[in-house]
Amino acid sequence: MAKSQWSFSTAVELSAALAARKVSAVELAQDAIGRIERHDNKINAVCVRDFERSLAAARSADAALARGENKPLLGIPMTVKESYNIAGLPTTWGIPAQKDFRPTEDALPITRVKDAGGVILGKTNVPLGLGDWQSYNEIYGTTNNPFDLGRTPGGSSGGSSAALAAGYGALSLGSDIGGSLRVPAFHCGVYAHKPTFALAPSRGHTPPPLPPLPFDRDLSVIGPMARSAADLSLLLAAIAGPDPLEAGKAYKLALPPPRHTEFRNFRVLLIDTDPVMPTDKVVRGTLDTLAVNLGKAGVKLERHSPLLPDFGASTRLYMRMLMSFLSASFAPEVYAGAQAAASALPPGDLSLGAERLRGMALSHRDWVMADGGRSRLRAQWRELFKTFDAVICPIMPTPAYPHDHSADQETRRIDIDGKAHVYPDQLAWPGIATLPGLPSTAIPTGFSPAGLPVGVQIVGPWLEDRTPLMLAELIEREFGGFVPPPMFDD
Repeated sequence: MAKSQWSFSTAVELSAALAARKVSAVELAQDAIGRIERHDNKINAVCVRDFERSLAAARSADAALARGENKPLLGIPMTVKESYNIAGLPTTWGIPAQKDFRPTEDALPITRVKDAGGVILGKTNVPLGLGDWQSYNEIYGTTNNPFDLGRTPGGSSGGSSAALAAGYGALSLGSDIGGSLRVPAFHCGVYAHKPTFALAPSRGHTPPPLPPLPFDRDLSVIGPMARSAADLSLLLAAIAGPDPLEAGKAYKLALPPPRHTEFRNFRVLLIDTDPVMPTDKVVRGTLDTLAVNLGKAGVKLERHSPLLPDFGASTRLYMRMLMSFLSASFAPEVYAGAQAAASALPPGDLSLGAERLRGMALSHRDWVMADGGRSRLRAQWRELFKTFDAVICPIMPTPAYPHDHSADQETRRIDIDGKAHVYPDQLAWPGIATLPGLPSTAIPTGFSPAGLPVGVQIVGPWLEDRTPLMLAELIEREFGGFVPPPMFDD
């Protein structure tokens, strides 16, 4: 079967085609469904299919278009991460004991997507408990990278990134606490945006079987994924804004415009590596090339600045606060073991692994002290953004690596230019934006010599999400963006 002209179109392009009656919403849904049925036995990205209801939603979208209605996502086919509640569909977070859990109501972001006219095809695969940069679990199996089936698509929104790369709809919804939006975007050559903390409410993005109550999960955000930078803004606008059950009773969202709309006005700090978490020559190379290109385009670019917060100190703080939050859900015997191991650590051990262990056993007093450190970190970033408009830096140290499903992630290793590094230490680069709660846009920048995608993240100022998003759009227009995987040309 020949590839449809719509298979890899952007949501903006599809909206224009729908408005011009060049294609129908039903045809777009059928095209994406056809691709899933032909290819997903190899990729395993869409773990929960909802084709019947998606076609009904597409028919409703066509009727609305015929009436002249104009909604931001009207008729656009898309997927969502398995971790979002959709009434009647399983929400498991990859946890075998929850394989039969079915919520009775949609998550708030899902309601907003549907209200905006989005056509949800199904749900995408995740790792167990959303806790890995690989996407596999006992319920749904393993998701493969469309550029190399033997490698990870990233995680925990790995099913979403693989679905986008394979042409299964123009948009997807994911989430991020340890890079779970940005890492899979990096590994599959697509775009993602980690919003400012709490910009988009996550009610109903809830571990089963917990009730879908408003709950700010510390450090965690939900956000959009797409095959183009402009599409990120489209989906972000649909899901952002306070929860009507809480702050929404009194407040409305009014994001400021981007600081600039032309390259020549942007002031950018670009970082390519750090001893805390070195990057390999491929990642450094793509950042060097981008630096040269941005300089030629008129961007005022620096490669070093004393204003950048200490990467080692902030990374160690992030490890403690991240694991303090995550360990709250540990089984009692696991938590007790972590406490015992943390108490046995030598005071001088400042390795990232030691900080993660300390974080698991953090007392409330120590957490409050750590939170004070985060407040000081945010103040440092505010000072930096008086001089710079954005910071461009790595997302991960290497392109996608082969699947590794060994149980203890602390014993896994990644190869960086021939040297082994501890797998969870890769949290360092996503953490640069996560700990202070800053917006960060992941963009593709090309390929490794082996044909694997590489990219960077653009970190912006607090609540100025439109600034990194605009810079991402400018880079895409000038230097190109997503390129489909060659194995799915049909």
